[in-house]
Amino acid sequence: MFGSHEVPVDLRRRLVYASAAASFALLLLVLRLWWLQILHGEDLAALSENNRIRLRRITATRGRIVDRRGRVLVESEASYDAVLVPEDTKDLEGTVEILAHYLGQSAADTTAVLERASGRPRFQEVLVKRDLSFEEVVAIETHQTELPGVSVRVTPKRLYREGVTLAHVLGYTGEVSREDLKRSNRYRGGDLIGKSGLEQIFDEQLRGVNGGRHVEVDAVGREIRVLDKVDAAAGNTLVLSVDLDLQRSAEQALGEQVGAVVMLDPRNGDVLAMASQPSFDPNLFNGGIRSEDWKQLIGNIRKPMTQRAFRGQYPPGSTFKLVVAAAALQEGVINPFTKIGCSGSHRLGRRDFRCWRRGGHGQMTVIDALAQSCDVFFYQVGQKLGVDTIAKYARMFGMGEPTGIVLGHEKGGVIPDRHWKRERLKEPWYPGETLPVAIGQGYVTATPLQMAHAVGALAVGERYRPRLVLRLEDAGGDVVESIPAELVGELEIKGGVLDEVRHGLLEVVQHPRGTGKRAAVEGIAVAGKTGTSQVVTLAADPKDSKDVPWNQRDHAWFVAFAPAAEPEVAIAVLVEHADGGGGKVAAPVAGAVLEEYFRMQLDFGPVRYAEN
Repeated sequence: MFGSHEVPVDLRRRLVYASAAASFALLLLVLRLWWLQILHGEDLAALSENNRIRLRRITATRGRIVDRRGRVLVESEASYDAVLVPEDTKDLEGTVEILAHYLGQSAADTTAVLERASGRPRFQEVLVKRDLSFEEVVAIETHQTELPGVSVRVTPKRLYREGVTLAHVLGYTGEVSREDLKRSNRYRGGDLIGKSGLEQIFDEQLRGVNGGRHVEVDAVGREIRVLDKVDAAAGNTLVLSVDLDLQRSAEQALGEQVGAVVMLDPRNGDVLAMASQPSFDPNLFNGGIRSEDWKQLIGNIRKPMTQRAFRGQYPPGSTFKLVVAAAALQEGVINPFTKIGCSGSHRLGRRDFRCWRRGGHGQMTVIDALAQSCDVFFYQVGQKLGVDTIAKYARMFGMGEPTGIVLGHEKGGVIPDRHWKRERLKEPWYPGETLPVAIGQGYVTATPLQMAHAVGALAVGERYRPRLVLRLEDAGGDVVESIPAELVGELEIKGGVLDEVRHGLLEVVQHPRGTGKRAAVEGIAVAGKTGTSQVVTLAADPKDSKDVPWNQRDHAWFVAFAPAAEPEVAIAVLVEHADGGGGKVAAPVAGAVLEEYFRMQLDFGPVRYAEN
């Protein structure tokens, strides 16, 4: 037997092997620790510190805008943007310069990106360029190692399907400004918001609710994994009262002329068309408008960025006579049988106020005077009424103040009276100033929207606030909010008086000597009123309007409603600096749009919605 102090040889051998293995393992561990902590400690520490959790926003898809029949006017489509997180790059300026090279950007663009990056948290994304081309996306993805902190972000881009059509009403979107960021904490740098028109007014409803993802990123900002996600909620859809076919018809009828067309349903205030020419393409503003495009827009003498339909203020000319006629009949200054002679001018004091027809019109009733637009008749009627009474009735028709349409910065025009002149010009009212007012000249101004509103009020005896948006729907098509028709006033005028004026406007289009014959629509009784408003007083009457510089020519007007017996639509047409009067230039535009409206009734049925 072995003594207790003796260890078997096999056991001793095993102990030696085990000790050697343990020592070798310990040596490997020491070497690994040396490699991690001494040789690569600094780099690995940086990587460890730079692996972090980030919240990345998912931009909500902006809501659509559709016409009253559901046809899409504005929607959003996928776009690819280059973004940079300054925190993920050691050399911000160098990375931006490399990226600018791949994107074909200039030194000025590079400077702009660096300026956007300054003064904001380094962990926030900085927009470098919107709407990348396929080649630019590939360039970023294939050179990712040279571009730490740079990534491609998918965002919605606004698409205006009809281009220039309805542009002034729809508006456009643009990148949030520094002022916007200071004004509201709802926005972040690089956000797109509504800048004008409905896009701006309904920005909150169209924007939707952004979502987000919690992601783990590595040292250069590349996404490693998604930890959790909240989906974005798309914005609401705006359903407009506008009919796309009528809008196209209005713009086509105006053609290259400068002016506006407004068509309303006087029974509820629905805006069926609102054209302003020339127009612009809102798609130019996607990703930021180029400086050369902007210069062309603002440098154009015809001012394509101006919304003439509700911001342009013009003397209404003879279209204003419908107000004066209603006032005179209601006040008893004249009756339907009263005749006033026109010899071609009317003398007041030492001044002769001329009629547009040099030889005069002879004896005129109010119906005749409306049909042939006799100035002398209305000079004398206006003189008897006085400016304050004329102003009272003009305001009853909705003139002299904004109509209240949802679009911003609407102009209210001017309806003068004695008080207005004292307050505005610090002068008394002179008798000779009333006569130009009676034919829509002098201090009187109105917008095309106001004139459509006024002639619509004459047609049905009451005024509804112009309604441009019928309702808002969510992404699933359910109604979020309905916007009801709003009655804002009734004409305190006898029904017989209104009928007499309506008859006069019917004669404007239907009578052989009427001034608005070119607005006639086959099979439809159209009632309307022509107007020509003077821009400047010329020393002598030109033989041909083409001899007058464009910006000194008269404006041409036409207002109407139809059918005369049961009005469904009211329309106002203005052509700036026209080559001719309202009957020659504006009436045919109105006739073309009215013809399209009634053609649509035969083809598609009524454009009017049932009230919600």
